[in-house]
Amino acid sequence: MIGKLTGRLDYRAADHVLIDVRGVGYLVYCSDRTLAALPGAGEAVSIYTDMVVREDLMQLYGFLSLVEKEWHRLLCSVQGVGAKVSLAILSALGPDGVSRAIALGDWGAVKAAKGVGPKTAQRIVLDLKDKAPGVMAMGGTIAQAMDGPELEVVEPNDTTPAPRRVSKPPSGAAAASAGALSALANLGYGPSEAAGAVAEAAASQPDADEADLIRAALRLLAPKG
Repeated sequence: MIGKLTGRLDYRAADHVLIDVRGVGYLVYCSDRTLAALPGAGEAVSIYTDMVVREDLMQLYGFLSLVEKEWHRLLCSVQGVGAKVSLAILSALGPDGVSRAIALGDWGAVKAAKGVGPKTAQRIVLDLKDKAPGVMAMGGTIAQAMDGPELEVVEPNDTTPAPRRVSKPPSGAAAASAGALSALANLGYGPSEAAGAVAEAAASQPDADEADLIRAALRLLAPKG
């Protein structure tokens, strides 16, 4: 199973890229957002992958973060949702947007993705609502793990002047949401209600740090009246 590729981006098509890893080219299908965030042809790239193997198909799907990859895996676990629909949802919302939509039960946001009908959108939210807190918390763990040195791509060519560095996607928002979720859990709030409050707070304050999200979420969770 291929879980990650680090190499050089050879070319970009409408829905996939070709990544050269030491002379072997891998076709990787990605969401529109991931494609837009990848570097230009000839530049170094590192991408997480999910490999689908069937009797009539062997295909790689690529993601900029493990959170995006996890949402793809969960979306594809819903009846009637395949890789194409999952990528359409991630294209429309991004991983953070999927977290917010599912945590808030906002099937209308999911339905906005190309090819997703209302029944499918409702099924996705219903089936995955309990999974949202875990994926949101996962963002903080991944952010800490990725604080190490940047990856280097070394081509098997003696004329290569120096290793090229592969930049990593920002993960501040995911880390802030994960920290806020942990704080609310420590205060005794359930995973689903905490995730919903943090998602709503993050949607209204996209640049909020962890402390701001905690305060906003507590206001949302406070008894009304």
